[in-house]
Amino acid sequence: DDPSTPPQIVSRMLRDIERSNRWLGGAHAVRLALRALIGPRDQGTTLTLGDIGTGSGDLPLMAERWAARQGVTLRSVGVERLRAAAQMARARGVPTVIACAGSLPLRPQSVDIVMVSQLAHHLTGNAIESLLARADALARRGVIVADLRRDAWIGRGWPLAGAALGFHRHTVTDGVTSLARGFTVSELRARCVAAGMHHAQVVAAPMARVVSTRPP
Repeated sequence: DDPSTPPQIVSRMLRDIERSNRWLGGAHAVRLALRALIGPRDQGTTLTLGDIGTGSGDLPLMAERWAARQGVTLRSVGVERLRAAAQMARARGVPTVIACAGSLPLRPQSVDIVMVSQLAHHLTGNAIESLLARADALARRGVIVADLRRDAWIGRGWPLAGAALGFHRHTVTDGVTSLARGFTVSELRARCVAAGMHHAQVVAAPMARVVSTRPP
């Protein structure tokens, strides 16, 4: 998350995160939320998705493929503070602007769905509520907050999973720290309520994930 991180390290760690999303629950958590926001009534329509902290763009691309199977065209735009990550997302076909979450270059009510995946646990204090409130203000239809769920057993097993999947040592170290900073279901619900998302539905998902959906 440090803009001074060498681009080659950023690229390597983002590829690790893609594998983690695919095999260790990140993509599944997002699909759970998408099912709550996109349904049969949307067949034949086009919706927009804004992904704050898009990384390499793997999750919005997954969301687009999932929506297509439901008969819905989903068009994504990413926001990313790291130039190397933004370049990766753009190269894969996700239009991405370089900006920080505290100064989002999007107008209120400008996209249908806003996604914040595995970003909130990097923040502290009121910054989390501020991020969620900004995401809520952008969304016409709903907000997806998919993050890590604090779990001691998963935390202990993360280095083994990282070794099995060939993760870079920095990815393994960062993962242990991130899992320790994750949320319980009640903690994320409280954060959502404090941000004004009073009707957010928060559930635990497999592989130490927690997902909140603020429906229309």
